[in-house]
Amino acid sequence: MNRRFVIERLIRKINAHTYLEIGVFKGYNFFPIRAPRKIAVDPYFKMKWYKKIWMHIKQPANIWESRFFEKESDRFFRENAEKVFAEKALQVSLVDGMHEYGYALRDVENCLQYLEEGGVIVMHDCNPVTPEHAGTFEEWKAARFTGKWNGDVWKSIVHLRSTRDDINVFVLDCDEGLGIITKGAPEKKLPYSPEQIRHMGYNDLEQNREALLNLKPANYFFDYFNIPN
Repeated sequence: MNRRFVIERLIRKINAHTYLEIGVFKGYNFFPIRAPRKIAVDPYFKMKWYKKIWMHIKQPANIWESRFFEKESDRFFRENAEKVFAEKALQVSLVDGMHEYGYALRDVENCLQYLEEGGVIVMHDCNPVTPEHAGTFEEWKAARFTGKWNGDVWKSIVHLRSTRDDINVFVLDCDEGLGIITKGAPEKKLPYSPEQIRHMGYNDLEQNREALLNLKPANYFFDYFNIPN
C-alpha cells in the first residue's frame, strides 16, 4: 500500500472533487490520480513535458481541471489559497514537500484551514527507520542526495497530537510512514510542548515509535474509513 493507493481510495470513498498535492516534483504521483479538480504546488516543477502533454489531453469540458502553482507552499497559501478554495473546498490533500518539521507542520495547518468536514490530509515520510533517513537536509545534501530522506517530518505528527484537540492523527506503517489527519476528537493526546518536540532526536522516535506516531498497521486504513479491503 502506498500514498497513491490511499489517496485514490479516499477520493472514491468520499466522492472528493478537489485534491491538493504539495511537493509534486516530476508528477509521478500527481498525474495518475483522478479527481475532478487537482491542484499542484511545488517551487520547482521537474515535469514540464508531462505538464504540456497533460494540458493537451482532450478531456470532457467542465469535468476535469488541473491547476499548477510553481511556488513555495507558504506563498501559495498566502497568495492563492483563499481564492482557489473559495470556489470549492479542499477535500483530500497530500503533504509531501520539504521534509522538515517546521515546513511540514505549516503545510498541514494551512491545509486544515480549507479542509472540508469529512476531508483527509495525507502526509508522506512520517516514519524514518534509520538515523540516516531522519537526518537534516544538509546531511542529505552532503551525501549528494543519495538514499532515502524522510527528514524530521515525524515531529510534525507529535506536534499535532500534542497541541490540537480538533483533529485525529495516526501513521500507517507503509510507504515510509503515511500520516493520516481527519477532523474530530483525537484518539489520544500527547503531552509534549513545542519546545520539547524541537529538542527530540531520532533516539526518542526509536525508543517510543508506536506511541509518538500512533502507529497503525497498513490495513487499519480500511477499518478507519470503512473501505472494503
